[in-house]
Amino acid sequence: MSSISVEEDGGRGSMWDLDQKLDQPMDDEAGKLRNMYREKKFSSLLLLRFAFQSLGVVFGDLGTSPLYVFYNTFSHGISDPEDVIGALSLIIYSLTLVPLLKYVFVVLRANDNGQGGTFALYSLLCRHAKINTIPNQHRTDEELTTYSRQTYDENSLATKVKLWLEAHNLKKNVILVLVLFATCMTIGDGILTPAISVLSASGGIKVNHPEISKDVVILVAVIILVGLFSLQHYGTDKVGWLFAPVVLLWFLLIGAIGAVNIWKYDSSVLKAFNPVYIVRYFKGGRRNWTSLGGIMLSITGTEALFADLCHFPVLAIQIAFTLVVFPCLLLAYSGQAAYIIQHQDHVYDAFYRSIPGSMYWPMFIVATAAAIIASQATISATFSIIKQALALGCFPRVKVVHTSRKFLGQIYIPDINWILLLLCIAVTAGFKNQTQIGNAYGTAVVLVMLVTTLLMIPVMLLVWGSHLIFIFFFTVLSLIVELTYFSAVLFKVNQGGWVPLVIAAAFLLIMYVWHYGTVKRYEFELHSKVSLAWILGLGPSLGLVRVPGVGFVYTELPSGVPHIFSHLITNLPAIHSVVVFVCVKYLPVYIVPIEERFLVKRIGPKDFHMFRCVARYGYKDLHRKDDNFEKMLFDTISTFVRLEKMMEGYTDSEAGTFDAQKNGRTVDLLAAENDDTLYSNVEITSNSSQDSIVPAQSGALRSQHSTYQGGISTSSAPASQTASDEYDFLNECKDAGMVHILGNTIVRARRDSSPLKKIAVDYIYAFLRRICRENSVMLNLPHESLLNVGQIFYI
Repeated sequence: MSSISVEEDGGRGSMWDLDQKLDQPMDDEAGKLRNMYREKKFSSLLLLRFAFQSLGVVFGDLGTSPLYVFYNTFSHGISDPEDVIGALSLIIYSLTLVPLLKYVFVVLRANDNGQGGTFALYSLLCRHAKINTIPNQHRTDEELTTYSRQTYDENSLATKVKLWLEAHNLKKNVILVLVLFATCMTIGDGILTPAISVLSASGGIKVNHPEISKDVVILVAVIILVGLFSLQHYGTDKVGWLFAPVVLLWFLLIGAIGAVNIWKYDSSVLKAFNPVYIVRYFKGGRRNWTSLGGIMLSITGTEALFADLCHFPVLAIQIAFTLVVFPCLLLAYSGQAAYIIQHQDHVYDAFYRSIPGSMYWPMFIVATAAAIIASQATISATFSIIKQALALGCFPRVKVVHTSRKFLGQIYIPDINWILLLLCIAVTAGFKNQTQIGNAYGTAVVLVMLVTTLLMIPVMLLVWGSHLIFIFFFTVLSLIVELTYFSAVLFKVNQGGWVPLVIAAAFLLIMYVWHYGTVKRYEFELHSKVSLAWILGLGPSLGLVRVPGVGFVYTELPSGVPHIFSHLITNLPAIHSVVVFVCVKYLPVYIVPIEERFLVKRIGPKDFHMFRCVARYGYKDLHRKDDNFEKMLFDTISTFVRLEKMMEGYTDSEAGTFDAQKNGRTVDLLAAENDDTLYSNVEITSNSSQDSIVPAQSGALRSQHSTYQGGISTSSAPASQTASDEYDFLNECKDAGMVHILGNTIVRARRDSSPLKKIAVDYIYAFLRRICRENSVMLNLPHESLLNVGQIFYI
């Protein structure tokens, strides 16, 4: 056997120059695609429009906090009016340090092409360091227009941190658990935000009609919640245009009422801008310290601000917060504090009691609408983050419905929606007051903030390359504020703070067990894949009867022959005339442009009629019902064959890059086995001698006329087997029928495994596999064309 030898520049000749010229248009198109995903510069008018629209999407949760902050802060009454000033001072500086400085001006910059949240931070880290627990990425993925990463100097601190993170699987798992934990807490926010917001808003009925019982208020809140969750499947596309005007009206009204109350009741509350009153407040002992859990509710919605970033420019968010949200919130809290100092017995419903009489019912309507919008934003963020977790193999497969043809991020997950509704009703009806719900809410929020701070440290080092002094001050200031609040919410664990911990523990168990099973299945496929040399050694017929048709064999491996294929052909003495190994994999990018989604290569000579196709998706990409995945696969293969025909004439005439012998070219089977070069659907690429997927930018095309028979070189394929004939042959096979062959791998724990592992694998993971949706359903494959190949492996 002899291996392919590729000559250096001297042997390229004029065909290489021609290949370079043919590649130029694709380079131009790739440049245009990259420019589509760069942050654009907007006109001032358009920027203000985005800032206005962001009010209804991003700030609803943060804006409704005045409904319940003072109620939860002074749930046991007010012993000293100075405590109100101290609490207001804490609110002012918490709003300044956390939402304004930390999130709006720092954390929002860590978005992944407009996507926010903990999974966006994780995807950034996965692109800059190999910390993904499923190692299915390849260097060709880095050439995507949406795949951006930094390069480092070998001796830089960033390189050392990168190598340190990549060194051990324990560190990768710790980062993953942190991300999953924050995700679970965000799901908890999706339960607690509607509960506390709607209950606080509907509580205004009792203020104007004291004779109404608390049970009636809870019933009204539950009815609103049922209506809110029942309408989720319609999406927000048709009513979304109302969100921004309603929330803007809400901010203007609470700001105006706050200013009136400052002037009317006690303008001395403005001395709360002096931080000295924070020190005096802490001198009040444990009671004031534990009340920090209520004060912290003033910054709830901050993490949702980051998660709901969507595609709004960061500058638009900054304008909206600094010009509208921040000043209106300061006025609202200051006005309530001025009213409470004069009416200390009204602290439990200070928001509604501080409203002028003529404005009461209009404010009640606007408050209820704002609470619903805030709840909607949190629910949408929950759907979005679960979709991201699902794409990265961290959540069981559930049905995802795209509710808008205009906006990519508007989705609906039916199963999760009804689970959220049941839990939300249970929390609302179970606690029956805002205090315990507020304690639970505060616990969830502060834990998510702490995880964000910890994830921002490697992001600033690896992604931004920030100076150590900046990283130090950011981390220290963030941790001082967040750990202070965290110490306060610890006292509230037995007063409702246990709720998000229980919810997070349940979802974390589900997500981690599912991810563990997914990783083990991938490792099984990786270690049991079949040698390509063995497949090629069987000859064009593969030692079987080749029946008319196209067989798509699905695997999680982007290279190699999956074990299910060998399992199939050893038990069934027939296979389709055309075989395509299909790998659907998700990358740590928010989307993969459709032009770059599929990569294709040929396996073996032409008369084998075997191909490999890798379909790449981002965590925001959706498999829509109107997307005919089967047709897309076949069209991609057909395009590859046509492009191959176009380049066929250049291969043998002038390239001269192969080690030819007198009786024909020979190819080393081991080199062929390692050669997993993929061809994209827009360009033909050269081969690589490594186990990789490397689209070359130029170079000669491999000879397609050599066949592989064990280690023996044979003559080229018959002359009648031209690319044109193959294209017709593909269409004939398509007409004969296409079959999708999927592996149904059952995972079992070994007999000598620990009891904990047996419970996790044999019961929890097996149960999740039974109730989740099949891959064929997720890809919208025709049911009548499916063929499942079962196999069991033990871990």
